[in-house]
Amino acid sequence: MAKIQAIRGMNDILPNQSPLWRYLESTVERVLGQYAYSEIRLPIVEKTELFKRSIGEVTDIVEKEMYTFNDRNDESLTLRPEGTAGCVRAGEEHGLLFNQVQRLWYKGPMFRYEKPQKGRYRQFHQIGVETFGMAGADSDAEVILLSARLWKELGLLEHVTLQLNSLGSNEARGRYRDALVSYLDAHHDQLDDDSKRRVKSNPLRVLDSKEPLTQQLLQDAPVLTDYLDDDSRQHFAELRQVLDAAGVRYEVNPRLVRGLDYYCKTVFEWVTDRLGSQGTVCAGGRYDGLVKQLGGRPTPAVGFAMGVERLVLMLEALDLVPEQLRRPLDLYLAAESKGLQPHIIRLAEQLRDAVPGLRLMSHCSGLKNVNNKARQTGAPWVVLLSETDGALQLRVWENDQPLDGLASEELVELLKARFRC
Repeated sequence: MAKIQAIRGMNDILPNQSPLWRYLESTVERVLGQYAYSEIRLPIVEKTELFKRSIGEVTDIVEKEMYTFNDRNDESLTLRPEGTAGCVRAGEEHGLLFNQVQRLWYKGPMFRYEKPQKGRYRQFHQIGVETFGMAGADSDAEVILLSARLWKELGLLEHVTLQLNSLGSNEARGRYRDALVSYLDAHHDQLDDDSKRRVKSNPLRVLDSKEPLTQQLLQDAPVLTDYLDDDSRQHFAELRQVLDAAGVRYEVNPRLVRGLDYYCKTVFEWVTDRLGSQGTVCAGGRYDGLVKQLGGRPTPAVGFAMGVERLVLMLEALDLVPEQLRRPLDLYLAAESKGLQPHIIRLAEQLRDAVPGLRLMSHCSGLKNVNNKARQTGAPWVVLLSETDGALQLRVWENDQPLDGLASEELVELLKARFRC
């Protein structure tokens, strides 16, 4: 009988990988705590209508990438392709949004059916940050500064670049859309096939084309910043003023758009050249109209999402994995003779009580090749328990250096000193 394998693009996170994931997630959670953000936990499955109304029915995500199915009540449901729509739905459903200020964050898997490649999977993980009730450019700046602090904490700041743009109001973007379509229609034969399709459905997405000839053609296309309304210009100027004062470096990219219909005014991306073609590690912007679009009352909002897989790849590629994560074990404890297992178990529990941060593994199931098994674990500390003339003795090694004649109390003090307990 053939073995069952994981679905393509939906990957297992193995025991040797999960410590780095926990390190990344705990660092993010610590930084979010510094900005007084509260966690919200959202369902993985939502009504399909939620994403059609928020993302836009003519986007690639809704047209080609969503995992959608009918349940037993014949209701159309979808595995969430992104987190913002669900967060807005939850906030509105539970009365968290109108006339209130909320700073929320979430994490978890998202799902999109697309060609799997490095850093882009069908089940992928995001950490998202959403704020509601603050219309000023200072709230845009805060979420950007939060992300910059995170890169600094992870050692990534010098390896990422912040790109900024303003999409303006819906009316301003509509005027720009008309001008862009006129330009693209005049050069229709020079566009790649995907861009030809997007001209009719979502023309701003043509600006995202990776085709060199299309990008060359876009050099002479209308620029969105020339069509901005006065309020959006002022908002963008205030944002840049705050970032300048805070010393955050950025590039204004007038071609930067987002693949979701609900964005307005500020959009931004943190990009890197360390991940090949999948260079965006964090992206977001302002979406003041989304709450009303989903049935609520007008509520200003801004947020971003970061890809966990891509950040993990970056940490590995740049050799920024903390040393303590390279070895999953601190101490290996075993007996040298039969009948000592009850003593081993008791000693292990004593050490765990005395040194709470200690990662300790007790040897179980037989005494064969104990020394070799201890070395194979890579634990810097090895403790063997033996019995001579009825007296228990410890044999201790630290990084293969013997520390003979230690009593259990002395071992505890040494371990406390080494592991700062």
